[in-house]
Amino acid sequence: MNFKNGTGRLVKVFVGAWLLYFLLPQSTAIGQAPYYQGKTITLVRGSTPGGIGEMRLRALVPYLKKHLPGQPTIVIEFMPGAGGRKVANYIAGSARSDGHTIGSTPGGMIASAILGETGVKYDLEKLIFLGSTESAAHYSFLTRREAGWDTVEKVQNAEGMRIGAHAVGHPIYITGRTFAYLLGLKGPKFVTGYSSPEQDLALARGEIDARSETSASILQRHPEWIEKKMMHFHTVIEIPKGTKIPGFPHLPDLEKFARSQKERQLLSMFRSLRAAGSPYFISPEVPKEHVRILQAAFRKAYDDPEFHKEYKKLTGADPSPITPEEHQKVIREIPREREIVELYTRLSGGDPLPPR
Repeated sequence: MNFKNGTGRLVKVFVGAWLLYFLLPQSTAIGQAPYYQGKTITLVRGSTPGGIGEMRLRALVPYLKKHLPGQPTIVIEFMPGAGGRKVANYIAGSARSDGHTIGSTPGGMIASAILGETGVKYDLEKLIFLGSTESAAHYSFLTRREAGWDTVEKVQNAEGMRIGAHAVGHPIYITGRTFAYLLGLKGPKFVTGYSSPEQDLALARGEIDARSETSASILQRHPEWIEKKMMHFHTVIEIPKGTKIPGFPHLPDLEKFARSQKERQLLSMFRSLRAAGSPYFISPEVPKEHVRILQAAFRKAYDDPEFHKEYKKLTGADPSPITPEEHQKVIREIPREREIVELYTRLSGGDPLPPR
């Protein structure tokens, strides 16, 4: 027996094993526990508690945990402010970049960056997006029954209608302004500072006359508004156009009221921005290996049939998720024509509506 050759082979095997150990990613190294095992991930939500945004988030969380290797604890922290800009600035700036902090905001944070609004300290092109639970959407414009505006014509002839909203720049604020602009309302007043549940109470108390809201949220939280005709519904915005949902199929899409190609392009930009959904994202400084783990977990969660059931149960609508890769593509393709961006910017701000 040739001991010399046998010993050489053993040395080579031993050296090869150690090289393999050090070259493998940390999560797959021999005996290494999954990176997220025993850890806590914080999902920072850029809105107040309540409303459709929180329901979408809570539908996803159990399945994100299920598909993350190590099944870490996931906690939700609310950080309302500036339509999601506050959270986006936090994630891009001071948040830990170890993959333990994930931003979740309304889609307004995307619009804010594209429109060049003040207070945007994040670079939309550098943030790492993890997709969204929804890319389809459906918005309704409604008025309280006691106001007596039971037709679109009466709404258009009303003076000084008080329209409730969240903060200036919040997607629901912009949605309400878009409805008011294309309907040609006379001197509408936008009353901000409400959460979604607070707007419901304000309608009941007569503090505001109207609001916009996702139709799915109305169906889930207030089906009696439709069944008992407690509110008057006037028009909708369908995303994508032609999307009908129960309870609202008879209402006209807002595009019917557009008077020009410019106004139709404005609505097209609105639809494109909303098609980006409510994004999940992380810091551009998160290590690539952790990015891959998170992206894979989000993809699996979006595909999980049980997630689809839970989402339907909590929100009243079917999810329409987009993957991290699709999300980046949608954001890149949002229209950026100067004239339309300027008009959209005016609708997003706090000044009176521009003349038509």
